[in-house]
Amino acid sequence: MKNGQVTLRETSSTLRYLLFPEDNISCALKGHEEFPSPSVYAPKPPSVSVSPSGEITEATSMTLTCSSDANPASAYVWYKMNNQTPVSTDSQLSFKSIQPADSGEYYCTAENRLGTSTPTNISVDVKYAPKLPSVSVSPSAEIVEGSSVTLTCSSDANPAASYTWYKEDEDSPKTSGHNFTISNIRPEHSGSYYCVAHNNRGTHNSTLQLTVAAGAGTLEAAGVTAAVLLPVIFFSVFLWIQKKRMSKEPVKSEDRANNREQCLPDQRQPEEQDDLQYTSIHFSNNQADPLYSNIRAAQPHRHMLEQEVTEYTAVRFNRGSAAKRDRSQETGESPCALYSTVNKTR
Repeated sequence: MKNGQVTLRETSSTLRYLLFPEDNISCALKGHEEFPSPSVYAPKPPSVSVSPSGEITEATSMTLTCSSDANPASAYVWYKMNNQTPVSTDSQLSFKSIQPADSGEYYCTAENRLGTSTPTNISVDVKYAPKLPSVSVSPSAEIVEGSSVTLTCSSDANPAASYTWYKEDEDSPKTSGHNFTISNIRPEHSGSYYCVAHNNRGTHNSTLQLTVAAGAGTLEAAGVTAAVLLPVIFFSVFLWIQKKRMSKEPVKSEDRANNREQCLPDQRQPEEQDDLQYTSIHFSNNQADPLYSNIRAAQPHRHMLEQEVTEYTAVRFNRGSAAKRDRSQETGESPCALYSTVNKTR
């Protein structure tokens, strides 16, 4: 009997017949067709299910189940799409800790001695947080001031990650998206940048170090500045050395300078001057002995030949400190003493 209808009459207990998947075959004794045997048939297209139901998350357990109506009972084989090697020969395909790599299309076939079912597919989509992002900079060569630079961030994630760029030590994001472009880059843009990849499963970030080299214009400006400053620095050092040397001159030089000042009456104020003293100098026609006079910076005197002349000169005595007068008295001479020999010639 085929599909409940008597279509074949054979007197043998053996029937050779080409079956189709939808065919149900049974047999009965002649004259007792109302009592047919149970039907035999090839497996029907299987149904597949996943447990637990709902979203599949990384590192969780999961089971795929395949079932088919067949008589005799079916055997099952599980395959992963684009792989001819069976991943299971049981009605169930189990994952103890499913991973992102386990995502993909799976299909199950049922078979018995009467035939093989058409396969039934199921999609496995494992959700997971972003993996460590990959960050890069373009161009990859040296970054020169004034150029344009693009930072790129990418991460493996399911669902797809969103990206946010930050600069280290700054709370506000620089931009959102895979790429972060800096036009007309400057040295102050140097530093650490990090990209945060995030989805509803978690976040992950990576850091990129950015170093901006000074442009040609900046180097020229620095060279000009150095050329101007170096001579100024050298000149300042020279003046400082000269001042240092002058400050180390012997004290005696200062004393001599003070003595010279004491001997210059024109530079003192009137109240610093002593009374004027007068002395007479007699020139003798026959005097051979030298005459000494405590006079300072006297102008040359003209004497009439072979005639005694009386000259008057003003001698100023400085009212210096007692210490200076005492020192002069101890040495027996005044710092302003000038000795001159006056000879009267005939």
